[in-house]
Amino acid sequence: MIDSSVAVAFAQLLRGAGVDVPVGATVVFAEALSAVGLHRRDHVYWAGFTTLLRKPEDRVVYDRAFAVFWEHQHAFAEMHEEIVQPFVIAIDDPDADDPDDIANESPVDDAGDVPTITIRWSDREVLQQRDFAAYTDDEFNEAAELMTAMRLGSSQQRSRRLRRSHSARRGHPDVQRTVRFALRTEGEPIRRFYRERSTKPRRIVLLLDVSGSMEPYARAFVRFVHASVLSRKRVEVFALGTRLTRVTRELQSRDPDAALRAAAQRVTDWAGGTRLGAGLAAFNDEWGVRGMARGADVVILSDGWDRGEPQLLGDQMQRLQRVAHRVIWVNPLKASEGYAPLAQGMAAAMPYIDTFIEGHSLDALANLSTVIGTEAR
Repeated sequence: MIDSSVAVAFAQLLRGAGVDVPVGATVVFAEALSAVGLHRRDHVYWAGFTTLLRKPEDRVVYDRAFAVFWEHQHAFAEMHEEIVQPFVIAIDDPDADDPDDIANESPVDDAGDVPTITIRWSDREVLQQRDFAAYTDDEFNEAAELMTAMRLGSSQQRSRRLRRSHSARRGHPDVQRTVRFALRTEGEPIRRFYRERSTKPRRIVLLLDVSGSMEPYARAFVRFVHASVLSRKRVEVFALGTRLTRVTRELQSRDPDAALRAAAQRVTDWAGGTRLGAGLAAFNDEWGVRGMARGADVVILSDGWDRGEPQLLGDQMQRLQRVAHRVIWVNPLKASEGYAPLAQGMAAAMPYIDTFIEGHSLDALANLSTVIGTEAR
């Protein structure tokens, strides 16, 4: 349960900045914080945005106040100077050894009568945006727990199976059911029934680059892939290194450690070289073009470094795109400042990629799930 004084303090800050915040809105905001918690920035931001604001023009003030109150930035100079009631925000880190780690947004006066609001913060928000390559072992273990709760999105595709339809415009006549119901009315088809094509989740194929250049990210990707296999059906996983290895069965264990051990034993070229073109050729010849990739969302998690011929990679990407619903390339280097897909392998693959996104952090993987869940190509 979140202390309501936190919601009250933030509402006071908005009022002092000139935003009209009713008392009832503050109560609703406190209830929203209790529901979503303080662990994720987006949850807290939108909880306040939807409950405290009444006018679109207040959003600029709200963003600045949010940055000061929740993100501890000193960017409040241009806002209204009058504060209804001064207060001190004390950030309480239970893991901090140094008392100087407690930061105050405003100084305490000598009288000591300024109310102090203590907020326990979680470093999970930091982990959401931190690069996997910068993780410590403890941070990786915590991130692995967060990835276990991730659920992979899915777009829908039309199935050959038929289901009941309530619309004559979309459906086809269901003669058998119409005649059966007509027997109750002496053969008169008073009520007509229809059927239409049903939908099913689209298959997802994950191709994970396990070469040496991907080592800082591969272990995080494997955790994410394992959670994806367990979260839904019709997910296939392959490891790409110097050869192609199917590891779907190994990752179906509910025990993450056992699944990763089994996958590591199966993939003998872990942290080795990269032959993306040859690996995609093996996938297309044996699995993809034969049916696995047809109508599927194919996700390639790789930095694009390839020791093989760029022409081979481009040709195989073209073959793959022809049969797949979408080809999504997740590159952890894309988040780097000034990055451009200039490596020969990446440049050869770019014309045949439908969606090119980042893959360096937990937020990036959450975005991947959202992208997969969309229908547009």
